[in-house]
Amino acid sequence: MTIQDGVYRQLRHALMTGRFEPEQVLTISSLAETFGTSHMPVREALRRLAAENALVTAPNGSARVPSVSRARLDDLCRARIAVEGLAAELATANLGKAEIAELELLLAAHEASGRNESVYEMLGKNREFHFALYQGSNSEVLIQLIETLWLRFGPYMRMLTRHVEPILKSQGAVTYSQHHHEAIDALRSRDAAGVRQAIIDDIAATQELLGTLCD
Repeated sequence: MTIQDGVYRQLRHALMTGRFEPEQVLTISSLAETFGTSHMPVREALRRLAAENALVTAPNGSARVPSVSRARLDDLCRARIAVEGLAAELATANLGKAEIAELELLLAAHEASGRNESVYEMLGKNREFHFALYQGSNSEVLIQLIETLWLRFGPYMRMLTRHVEPILKSQGAVTYSQHHHEAIDALRSRDAAGVRQAIIDDIAATQELLGTLCD
């Protein structure tokens, strides 16, 4: 992996897991200092992320995290429901006992991180769960589309982080994993429609919560 690829992947993961605020400005110099690199790999990583609509670039080379709105949230979730629901449905026939067991481990880790009040780890395990499921679709095109949608969803994940973090500190545990359990139950019974519906319900529940935060 090149230095440029490493910077790109780390920034990509940070965006997907809500590490940056909506409209936050990311400068080349500050990121280069953070990653301990020259400006060139950072500039190229920002250019790639802007091409994926994950960032908005300025003439001086800096980049800004997109703003949030209820309309954009609804548009993204509508696309996520269509694409991720299909990937989940296709995965049902391809995931065996070993893959389902791996999903159960990821779900357990997700819930454990909620009990440990680790919001970023919790959201990271949530992402791992979803993509482990979608990989079972054996569709390179769907996976690429889903990754792009999750990138553009990054500012909303930050909103979710800010909402969940104080709840974790006050209540000590929160996981939002009901629909993940439903997806695993449907996978065990080879219920493709059930798996798809569980993922749709999961996205819709997040959309409803974030909609109130946008308002």
